[in-house]
Amino acid sequence: MRRIWLIFSQAVTVGLALYFVVATLRPEWVERGEPLRPTVILGQATPSARPPSDASGGGGYRLAAQRAAPAVVSVTASKAPRRSAQNDEAWRRFHFGLPRRGQRGEDDGDEPGGQTGLGSGVIVSADGYLLTNSHVVAGASEIEVQLSDGRQAKARLVGSDPETDVAVLKVELDGLPAIALGDAEQLQVGDAVLAIGNPFNVGQTVTSGIVSALKRTQLGINTFENFIQTDAAINPGNSGGALVDDQGRLVGINTAIFSRSGGSLGIGFAIPISTAQQVMQALVRDGQVARGWIGVQTRELTPEFAEAFKLTVREGVLISAVVVNAPAAKAGIKPGDVVTKVGGTQVLSPADLLAAVAALKPQSSAAIAVQRGDKAMQFELTVAQRPLPGARD
Repeated sequence: MRRIWLIFSQAVTVGLALYFVVATLRPEWVERGEPLRPTVILGQATPSARPPSDASGGGGYRLAAQRAAPAVVSVTASKAPRRSAQNDEAWRRFHFGLPRRGQRGEDDGDEPGGQTGLGSGVIVSADGYLLTNSHVVAGASEIEVQLSDGRQAKARLVGSDPETDVAVLKVELDGLPAIALGDAEQLQVGDAVLAIGNPFNVGQTVTSGIVSALKRTQLGINTFENFIQTDAAINPGNSGGALVDDQGRLVGINTAIFSRSGGSLGIGFAIPISTAQQVMQALVRDGQVARGWIGVQTRELTPEFAEAFKLTVREGVLISAVVVNAPAAKAGIKPGDVVTKVGGTQVLSPADLLAAVAALKPQSSAAIAVQRGDKAMQFELTVAQRPLPGARD
């Protein structure tokens, strides 16, 4: 019996040693696949799983680029005359880079007459739906896309949401190479990512980097911000292109850069695919994104204000103004009130309040918890639909 046990233990030891050698030298021989996880696009279930490792032994991100690149297209938008010279400086800074003093900033591939805008887009379904940036196709009278295989087609603008800078296009072509969707919520700082697009109209280009930061807000680019920050080179013309993970799955739509020269300085921003997908579904279904609105202007609640007005709360959002005849005004909310909860969701900043209210369904009822001086109050109101940009006071 002792001899049998000795033989067994030696066999196990040798087997484990062989396993570790193989796992080190040929990891693809022992890698276990992950189960398929359905990703819903427009009501259809599309498998989204971790693709197999590069069995060919190629280094870098070769397979990730090969998987994602065919789904990234160049977008050409014929537009009305160039925008006014008094464009919002923050918008230009982040989308196109702030030019050096005395130099002219270039839009995403705009020619001097401003008649043609160039950007990128991503095919996200085989039936012809593409994601791009709203600012790439804003004001376009005609849109054309060019695939990496050389095919060209006219694109129809399904809808656009300037407040997230997401637009949806539709093309009528067969055999479209739809990209696999990743999970932006699983990204972590330090994860490898690739940016794919058509910078400076030189043709499709792949750059690599890492996730530099997550949930970037208060940049003054969009109304609703939750950006992925990356140091993968993003340049004018990349707008609307793909940010993919190291397996070639789409995790973001590239939208903006921070630059003083118009070129990449290693600070780029992408819209998480989770946000872009939600907007896409609303645009395809309804032609617009319906968000809640109660009609208030807000400020951060500072310790000085809380102390001066003898508030019993130190967390919440200060109401600085209320729009006349808006839902908040009709309910009795006043300037100086501090909103602490919206429909049971705690709010700690103006961005929290904006997101919580926007998530409410228009024409629904909502409870707003407010602190007024030393009194805790609650108001019931009927949520209105958020006006389109430019239509609000």
